[in-house]
Amino acid sequence: MKGKNLLRIILMVLTVFNAATAQADWAFNFQTPVTPLAEDTLHVHNQFFAIIITLFFVTLGILIYSILNHRKDKGQQPATFTGPTNRWQWMLVIAPFVMLFLLDYVVMGIPAYHAAVSMEDTKTDADMVLKVTGSQWKWQYEYPAEGIKFVSALKTTQDQINGKAPKGENYLLEVDNPVVLPVNKKVRILLMSSDVMHSWGVPAFGVKRATVPGFLRETWVKIGKPGTYRGQCAQICGKNHAFMPIIVEAVSEEKYQEWVAQKKAESAAASASADKVWAKEDLMQHGHEIYEKICISCHQPEGKGLPGAFPALAGSKIVNGPFLDKDGRLIKDGHLDRVMNGKPGTAMQAFKNTFSDIDIAAIVTYERNSFGNSMGDMVQPSQVKALR
Repeated sequence: MKGKNLLRIILMVLTVFNAATAQADWAFNFQTPVTPLAEDTLHVHNQFFAIIITLFFVTLGILIYSILNHRKDKGQQPATFTGPTNRWQWMLVIAPFVMLFLLDYVVMGIPAYHAAVSMEDTKTDADMVLKVTGSQWKWQYEYPAEGIKFVSALKTTQDQINGKAPKGENYLLEVDNPVVLPVNKKVRILLMSSDVMHSWGVPAFGVKRATVPGFLRETWVKIGKPGTYRGQCAQICGKNHAFMPIIVEAVSEEKYQEWVAQKKAESAAASASADKVWAKEDLMQHGHEIYEKICISCHQPEGKGLPGAFPALAGSKIVNGPFLDKDGRLIKDGHLDRVMNGKPGTAMQAFKNTFSDIDIAAIVTYERNSFGNSMGDMVQPSQVKALR
């Protein structure tokens, strides 16, 4: 009976394994590498794996051979050599040590050293710089040379997350503003964090680097193939850690320049529109869109927050209080001040350098007139622009 039960268990494990490999081949191997770093990593991994498997089977073979042949019922007698001066005994101790030393520090060490040095060489022949800032729970990207800066947040809807709508093909792996990079260009990536530790990682690039508050860290990519590449924050960074996807679109140099021109035009248009007078309905609509993408994770769909972690907006004294004094200056800890400058020591970050003037005006207007709040007032983008 025991033998039959063991056979059943083995067959069940094999069945599950075969089903898993049929449904998800990608789970048992690396993603196809598209950068020198990823190719190096895959090469080193495969080389090490071959060495380890060889050692395993050689050791297992010796073990099985010894068990089957070095038995008392076959007339085998234990060796009699012993003592500190016995050559055989010293050889049996030193030989495995020398072999493992050569494997670790020569056969495996040299390729690993080359890969590690290559990963840290961020400045040599760099064609451009991308600045990445992680924050709960989104990414901010900046192209210093082009003067482009934007926030990339989860695009998956709350209805999909809550099971109220069908999940899309790229569920939790889609963003509103993907990173766009040219192929065959070495991109130096500067990484930092505005609050807690995050980790920017894209498996196809062979890159995963933590962003640490107060520290500037670096990595680089040189994408050899156009396409869309997806990753996620790989550091447990809080409640919505699973909702920080990373999307990079690798395009040709021509398409990249077109994207740069488009982004600059959008920025100029946003700056010009900050001077016009916005209707309350337009501010409310835009504020709702921003709230759904950025604020909802902390303050929740109904603005009730999470007790002990994130304060409620519904009925909040700050939201329902004045935000400018009689001279048009920010009231400290007022609603507009809190959105622009945040609150140190809490999860409420400063959005002054993340949101545009229109975004800040819209979200403040929306919060003051939603969730049961009915202040009836609004903030114009021109006011935010002047307060900067």
